[in-house]
Amino acid sequence: MVSTGDTAPNFTATYRGSEHETFELVEHLGEGPTVLAFFPGAFTPPCSNEMVALQERLDELQDAGGTLFGISADSSFSLGAFADEYDLEFDLVSDMGGEAIPGYDLSIDIPDLGLYGVANRAVIVLDEDRTVTYRWVAEDPTNEPDYDELIEAVEAV
Repeated sequence: MVSTGDTAPNFTATYRGSEHETFELVEHLGEGPTVLAFFPGAFTPPCSNEMVALQERLDELQDAGGTLFGISADSSFSLGAFADEYDLEFDLVSDMGGEAIPGYDLSIDIPDLGLYGVANRAVIVLDEDRTVTYRWVAEDPTNEPDYDELIEAVEAV
């Protein structure tokens, strides 16, 4: 389990929708805190609520120096459509390859929705050296993080 104070695992995934750009975590570090917001699935009510709430706080996160990435097991095409649907201005990362979600020990199954091996809802803040400075993981994936606490965690880095 990745805990506060640990060096976060690097991972490679895909992002930016149909453009299929490669995302490698270490290439996005070094200019302030990096916020990784893991979520179970695009177009589900709790996930939509969380991503919209993060979008509403994006200016605060950026003012604190943070860069936000949403991460799920959905395809980059689905995530592109999801971002368009909700006017999300931050990048969504597709972990269909299964490197990030298990690497951060966040893999869960939600049989009622037919979801297996998806990300539990979690928010992790990393400093420029990839050290975990804040970690919140939902006990129930329908729960959302405390957004004020998240902003404070980003400001503290």
